[in-house]
Amino acid sequence: MSGAEEVRDDTALPGEQPGGEWPLADFTTLRLGGPATGLVTATSEDELVRAVRAADGSGHRLLVLGGGSNLVIADAGFDGHVVRIATEGREYDSIGDGLVQLTAEAGEDWDDVVADSVAQGLGGLECLSGIPGLAGATPVQNVGAYGVEIAELLDSVDLLDRRTGQVRTVPAGELGLTYRNSVLKHSDAAVVLRARFVLRDGGASEPIRYGELTRALGIEPGERADAKAVREAVLRLRRGKGMVLDPADHDTWSAGSFFTNPIVPHEALPEVLERLAARVGEDQRIPQFPADDGTKLSAAWLIEHAGFTKGHPGPGGRAGLSSKHTLALTNRGGASTRDLLELAREVRDGVRAAFGVSLVPEPVLVDCSLDS
Repeated sequence: MSGAEEVRDDTALPGEQPGGEWPLADFTTLRLGGPATGLVTATSEDELVRAVRAADGSGHRLLVLGGGSNLVIADAGFDGHVVRIATEGREYDSIGDGLVQLTAEAGEDWDDVVADSVAQGLGGLECLSGIPGLAGATPVQNVGAYGVEIAELLDSVDLLDRRTGQVRTVPAGELGLTYRNSVLKHSDAAVVLRARFVLRDGGASEPIRYGELTRALGIEPGERADAKAVREAVLRLRRGKGMVLDPADHDTWSAGSFFTNPIVPHEALPEVLERLAARVGEDQRIPQFPADDGTKLSAAWLIEHAGFTKGHPGPGGRAGLSSKHTLALTNRGGASTRDLLELAREVRDGVRAAFGVSLVPEPVLVDCSLDS
């Protein structure tokens, strides 16, 4: 049965719970967002595929909701169908040469996936410990931390193609995985159903390249370590920055890093570095890293040196920078999405005025914008 046959414009989706009583703030790590018109929680691939097909056939808008860790939803909520992914399941398959393929359903809690892979004696995902959200979102965002990106480990994904209604397997190489981006991000063309990762057996991590982590582990850059020890070190570092979810800690009521590290084109770099040096002094080290299209600068460093300190309050004090990490914009307990976006504009505009560098938000903004 086609989506158009399953649902008419004036009917709810199969299994849909009516809106009003379903504030989307309950499903985001920022704890922000107005109500949904209706909500479906899909616990199997069949339920997920049927709900998305039905929503597309209805002609109404659709929001596919994962863990809500990289999402900013308008105070007015979402006028349309919301399908929440809650599928579960993990499988491990040996593929030879000491390699193991891990298949994770899209609704699996990401840190549970990482923890289980490490417990299985597999290396690869340990640097991505403690990141909130679901497994299906990791390829969309090309999630990365401590020198590792999903692009390095991803083998393929199964997608529901919303244009054709068909499920197909897509190799990682066709997803356009770049820094915190992919062809899936900011696109409604497909829904991730599951993802496959290639990991290494034997209990050792991948080579550790990130300086802060190598120092925490007491190893040299490029060395491997016990994957369990790496996971524990990463979790300690993330907790120290308020980047591990804790309902009692408002520093974790965030979407993680709110801005991506900006990449400055080669031709613009000399002028930017000159402005930075004029602000902080010629002897001050300016963090910069090579990137494909230029030089990557540290968004957190720029924010701090533009005058925004840890704990900087937004208008009214209801939203503010984390007291542990300037790159996290947080809900201090009574904020609205409008409060958060006002703070984000203040930070973005302050960095632009100080250094001529434009910061770009990392979360997906739903029915809201930094420019309105």
